[in-house]
Amino acid sequence: MAAKGGRLAALKAGMQPNIKELKFMLSRIRKNPLSLLGLSIIAFYIVIALLAPVLSPPSGIDPYKIPRDRYYPTPQPPSDRHPFGTAEGQFDIYYGTVWGTRTAFRIGIWVTGASLAIGLVIGLISGYYGGVIDEVMMRFTDIIFAFPGLILAMALVTAFGVGLDNVLLALVLVGWPSYTRLIRGEILRVKEEDYVEAAKAVGCSDVRVMVRHILPNTIYPILIMASLDIGAIVLSAAALSFLGLGAPVGYADWGQMISYSQNWIFAGERNPWQYWYTFVIPGLFIFTFVLGWNLLGDALRDILDPTLRRR
Repeated sequence: MAAKGGRLAALKAGMQPNIKELKFMLSRIRKNPLSLLGLSIIAFYIVIALLAPVLSPPSGIDPYKIPRDRYYPTPQPPSDRHPFGTAEGQFDIYYGTVWGTRTAFRIGIWVTGASLAIGLVIGLISGYYGGVIDEVMMRFTDIIFAFPGLILAMALVTAFGVGLDNVLLALVLVGWPSYTRLIRGEILRVKEEDYVEAAKAVGCSDVRVMVRHILPNTIYPILIMASLDIGAIVLSAAALSFLGLGAPVGYADWGQMISYSQNWIFAGERNPWQYWYTFVIPGLFIFTFVLGWNLLGDALRDILDPTLRRR
């Protein structure tokens, strides 16, 4: 009876959330200037994405198709009609950057979510069962890791065909091994804890043990990695679009907007910065968006670091 009572106590300890610890982490988030700055930047872009139809009303059926003012090749400076000016081919930079915010969120959240889901399933199974299953899954993961991520993504997009949807798929196929490695390591650390052994002793199924008892106690490092990855994924997608492998011509995408400026950097004869708006404005959108997620991820890492928690 005493042993059974001890197992039940351990099981309850693993299931019940630590309210004091949660309050402590929330208070540290409020007091951390980096986390507040990151949250503010992300909130700013969320507002832009939500209000895109108001800030820049679409003129056609496809709102992501950037309107063009004539077809004159030389970019035009900012004006009342085009607040950020026009890019090569007279694509409206203001419209492209505003609607490109929605594209950035779609890329970052969709790719991160899909990569996390795949890595979560494989990492849970591999770490929990071990043995041959773990060996086979980890060796396959190592094969993916053997290739540079961006180079492999470029090869996959070339094989699948140029397009934004194929870029998303390629980034998912490249990104899931990182989550698998992290989740597997956390599972190996947690699965020998008393509350996990207690859950097995009282007859919980493997799925219940993994989902109810192991996963909630390993989620913090995964959330930190996901918040850091969103910015990196948007940057990778922008690089692929800049190289002509991503969004189609005229699509509202920040990488696409930067690609229109490659012929106009230091192109002015009398004023080398004559066409600065073609690359500075889209570049600032990319920079601040990625910065916001990186600041938030770094702040979460500091806040959730067990070495910095109260004893």
